[in-house]
Amino acid sequence: MRRRTGVRIAFSSLLLVGTWASASLAPTASAAPAPSAPPASAGMLTALQDDLGLTASQARARLASEKTAIRVDRAAQRAAGSTYAGSWYSAKTGKLTVATTSAGKTQALRETGATVRVVRHSEKELNATKERIDALPAPKGVSSWHVAPRSNKVVVNVVAAQRDDNDVRRFVDRARDAGPVQVETVGKAPSTFAAGTVGGDPYYTGNVRCSIGFSVHGGFVTAGHCGQAGAAVRGWDNSNIGSFQGSSFPDNDYAYVSVGNGWWTVPVVLGWGTVSDQLVRGSAEAPVGASICRSGSTTHWHCGSVLAKNETVNYSQGAVHQMTKTSVCAEPGDSGGSFISGDQAQGVTSGGWGNCSGGGETWHQPINEILGRYGLTLHTA
Repeated sequence: MRRRTGVRIAFSSLLLVGTWASASLAPTASAAPAPSAPPASAGMLTALQDDLGLTASQARARLASEKTAIRVDRAAQRAAGSTYAGSWYSAKTGKLTVATTSAGKTQALRETGATVRVVRHSEKELNATKERIDALPAPKGVSSWHVAPRSNKVVVNVVAAQRDDNDVRRFVDRARDAGPVQVETVGKAPSTFAAGTVGGDPYYTGNVRCSIGFSVHGGFVTAGHCGQAGAAVRGWDNSNIGSFQGSSFPDNDYAYVSVGNGWWTVPVVLGWGTVSDQLVRGSAEAPVGASICRSGSTTHWHCGSVLAKNETVNYSQGAVHQMTKTSVCAEPGDSGGSFISGDQAQGVTSGGWGNCSGGGETWHQPINEILGRYGLTLHTA
């Protein structure tokens, strides 16, 4: 539903909202808010209840324990040093598990508040395996691959209907030669979420509609497949916003758009009238297993959980690296939109499979990588 014009201008120009459209920093990651700050807006809590089946008290408790998990993970990484092998959060227990290759680090890690598991391969070793796989030419029947701390392997996802394809089998064999690999099947191949010029609260470039990701000082970040460097950008009212100052896709899926012509930036993610608009206070990265929500101009607010990090996604246009996979749904027009956990920016919507009627999975490009690539500063409250 379209808001009154005055309100629209106030928020569209804010450069907030995301879209899962046709197309998709450490720089300056802000610190997590003080413990006294509320875990999230009432709207965010409502969205978590609706999409994750939580009560209001459960949603508040989960967000609070996830903030604690982020702090614990930082301390655990320092304590583990080169033996760090990743981490994951359990919504059931409210605890963060940290993997290490050294039993001698167990006590020090427990003192950070983490549950500890001793494994064979360090995160550095698993990342090296994934990088070797990244160098292989991937057939379309291979969906993606990522480092999986829980299994202490690199998981290669293969489209079920094509798992016996000769090219797929050859890729899997070469991947296994690269290091510790686990093969899993998925139902569909991933795709980016593009859409034509339709109504909503998006931005447009050419005949493509996408969503704004997050405000940065001087503009906003979004998906790279939404437009090339130099392309002009129009707002929801068709007025000129600015232009793409940088864009990368495939390999990455991020872009930076400058803002001017009467538009300005505000540290807010739009709630679309469904939930309250959400302030952005930083970009502390949520762990695997944590809750996460997405805002986009097509499907508005939806929530889910972080499923994996550092995943390479094999789109038809080419592979995109270092993505985060989630259980949040999205549809064409949502590309570039905001992924947020509590009040912490997480990334911009890239692509996925499925929809918000039947379910699916999505990937986002982490925000801190984008900020670092372009030397940007996230606009925070």
